[in-house]
Amino acid sequence: MEETKPKTKGKIQESKKDVAILFAGDSGDGIQLTGSQFSTTSALFGNDISTFPNFPAEIRAPQGTIAGVSGFQLNFGSIEIYTPGDLCDVLVVMNAAALKANLDKLKTSGTIIANTSGFDKRNLKLAGYLDARSPLEDNSLGKYRVIEIDVTKMTREALKETSLGIKEKDRSKNMFVLGFLYWMYNRNLGPTQKFLEEKFAKTPEFIESNLAVLKAGYNFGDTSETFTTRFEVKPAPMPKGVYRNIMGNQALAMGLIAASQKADVPLFYGSYPITPASDILHELSRHKNFDVRSFQAADEIAAITSSIGASFAGNIGVTASSGPGIALKGEALGLACILELPLVVVNVQRGGPSTGLPTKTEQADLLQAIYGRNGEAPIPVIAAASPKDCFQMAFEAVRIAVEHMTPVFLLSDGYIANGAEPWRFPSSKDIGKITAPFLKKAGEEPFLPYERDEKGVRKWAIPGIKGLEHRIGGLEKQDKTGNVSYDPENHQKMVDIRAEKIANIANFIPEQEIDQGKVGAKLLILTWGSVYGAAKTAVKDMLLKDLDVAHIHLKYLFPFPKNLEGLLRKFDKVLVPELNKGQLVKLIRSEFLIDAIPFSKVKGLPFSSTEVQEEALKHLES
Repeated sequence: MEETKPKTKGKIQESKKDVAILFAGDSGDGIQLTGSQFSTTSALFGNDISTFPNFPAEIRAPQGTIAGVSGFQLNFGSIEIYTPGDLCDVLVVMNAAALKANLDKLKTSGTIIANTSGFDKRNLKLAGYLDARSPLEDNSLGKYRVIEIDVTKMTREALKETSLGIKEKDRSKNMFVLGFLYWMYNRNLGPTQKFLEEKFAKTPEFIESNLAVLKAGYNFGDTSETFTTRFEVKPAPMPKGVYRNIMGNQALAMGLIAASQKADVPLFYGSYPITPASDILHELSRHKNFDVRSFQAADEIAAITSSIGASFAGNIGVTASSGPGIALKGEALGLACILELPLVVVNVQRGGPSTGLPTKTEQADLLQAIYGRNGEAPIPVIAAASPKDCFQMAFEAVRIAVEHMTPVFLLSDGYIANGAEPWRFPSSKDIGKITAPFLKKAGEEPFLPYERDEKGVRKWAIPGIKGLEHRIGGLEKQDKTGNVSYDPENHQKMVDIRAEKIANIANFIPEQEIDQGKVGAKLLILTWGSVYGAAKTAVKDMLLKDLDVAHIHLKYLFPFPKNLEGLLRKFDKVLVPELNKGQLVKLIRSEFLIDAIPFSKVKGLPFSSTEVQEEALKHLES
């Protein structure tokens, strides 16, 4: 599996198919920046990657404590990568708390790179080590390879000629670690140098200091006699094209913009900041050149109602939040439903209930998206599977909303939103079309705003056009005319019409396909959302072992693809891993009377492929 060959300067180069690295330290140690820079550099090199940033909820978490540990795990390789890795090969720790919080995530015989100055008596006590005994000295790490580097001291040494203060110098110590790892894995310093030059364009002294430390870390590995092995991870064989490293929220924003351009309709984004959805607002605010209007509202209700107003005025209205904010948007969601206006509602799910775990991931808002409103208010629900998939699913959310004149839920989560992977730029000709049902002018007959086409869809009439004036509001509407009606028969009819229109969308989405395995396998693993990568990896490994297993991943959750029931009935057992207490399981059981088996996890962490595989084996053996 691995081969070695001698290199110059007495170094040995060892080839690896993939490597998982976990960076960990205080939230002020630049851990997220270090991880993202290594990820970007590896993506530009041509590796396939998957990342998992994991950080405290507090803005200023207690330094030196386990609660204050920030982490960034990435998996990069010359093969297809679907997860950040179950266990890491290398654990980089800036202090004792980072080691204690993450040691169980390191493989046996894995490598620990430890900043020794983060293991003084104060840090050991804050991390909860008894009697302030250092794990670097008590032989407790015997099953690992430990590389001890006084990163803080060497960073200060590299900057001794500068006028920077101690605190400013210490902020650069993450660059030393990054430089050392660039040496260890044969990475080019160029992309990070360019990043630093752009980031600190107005403060050249910071460019020089960070570059000096970056190069010091690289040269430390290159000249030290202690380190005799470097590693080579070749580029992955991916389809030809132009790639970039992209995070889920960025991809989602770009998908919205692409849909707006393809529909030839302006995009309006009304939002109130909330973790982990805020980056969508940040990204969209940069693209006014694409006729994007972004509005930071005073609260969640103002955010969604402004987006509804924009849709009424002929824009693609979009709003986003996480679970708590979606709860506040509930009444307005019903308004968009009864008005039958296009609206995209993004829920970047996080741990709940209430404020819950703001920076951790969960999939517990599926039932909220489908049922979380008063009255009979059906809204289509779709979900992204990975960071790069956010682009396509955001485009699809706009398509469904516009072509079917309805609000649409797009579900993401914190794992997808903050994770990253290589994304191949699509060509404009390869992106589908979106046809908005605008009514440009009045006809000879009186305008009927709720008259429908064969799909049950009404026309999109923009206010200000003579002859297309019509009443809007949250009261029930008379069929066709849209006038207020309290007639019981009319209400029954309108409720049925709106439900039928949403159910009919199943005829305009792709039929469900099998991701891996064969129809009729003993065990089907059925997933949705961010569980995709773990299940994909697990099933791929099980198929190599000739196990009778298959994998189906759902992106359309309401309505389901019209062939889904028939497909599910062809398998002996259906196992559903979810980051909740079994919400998709409830839907499968109630919709199809199929006794799906729940596999639940609600720890604020994504599934590992090992967890999925171990659970699957139990059901294959029973």
